[in-house]
Amino acid sequence: MCRFAAYLGEGETSLASLALEPEHSLLRQSYAPREMRSGVVNADGFGAGWYAPEIDDEPAVYTSVRPIWADRSFASIGRKILARCIFAALRNATPGLPAEESGVPPFASGRLLFMHNGAIRDFRNTAIRRLRRELSDEAYAGLLGVSDSETIFALLADRVREGRPLEEAAAQTVRRVAKLCSGTPAALNLAVTDGRAMVFTRYSEPGPGNSLYVLEDGAAFPEAVVVASEPLDSDPGWRAVPDRHVLAVDGKRGVALRALDAEGRTRR
Repeated sequence: MCRFAAYLGEGETSLASLALEPEHSLLRQSYAPREMRSGVVNADGFGAGWYAPEIDDEPAVYTSVRPIWADRSFASIGRKILARCIFAALRNATPGLPAEESGVPPFASGRLLFMHNGAIRDFRNTAIRRLRRELSDEAYAGLLGVSDSETIFALLADRVREGRPLEEAAAQTVRRVAKLCSGTPAALNLAVTDGRAMVFTRYSEPGPGNSLYVLEDGAAFPEAVVVASEPLDSDPGWRAVPDRHVLAVDGKRGVALRALDAEGRTRR
């Protein structure tokens, strides 16, 4: 399973503040994760995405197929790139899928960034055709690889293009994927942002799902919300997101947590 971390704040922070500097940073989680349910290390690539709204609305993305500890370029730029919205992720490739750059998160489409911590078991033999038949021509044409994560993102991006809000699009995507994968184990910790708001799902069939935590106004991240697969530090403010829930983060309205039922619907 992969690991990820996300930041949305009033002020800017650096890529390194999520990926390199904390006591349990993504760098640390790449070789010593604490809560992974499968696999031992996250060495099949890593990436980061961030927004520079003074330039345009679409995110910048840096990805590599190398382990994060082996990328000197990222260590150099990570402390010098600052943003108010950042996604960063490590990849532990789903068994049966190639370890190539097309499968390395975060994924981008237009102004959206996306990450996925989880997997659909035996994806290429159980679900790839069923899920990709659901895609619009535009989404299908944008696919670069064969990963379950990229396919799920394409489904979600289609719903956003149809005009659905991020939270609704994420919940509907979970519901549809769970239905089409009925009988096939699927772990669907999803993360999506447009640079202004972030939405996360914690969902697994069968449960329990992979770990997910949220920190509001932490000592190292004042006036910000950080969401991560594992706490990045020992701040007592980290809270576990319950299984089968949607977490919505908005810079103006704060954090909202809603239950996600077995059909993928949200309940207040």
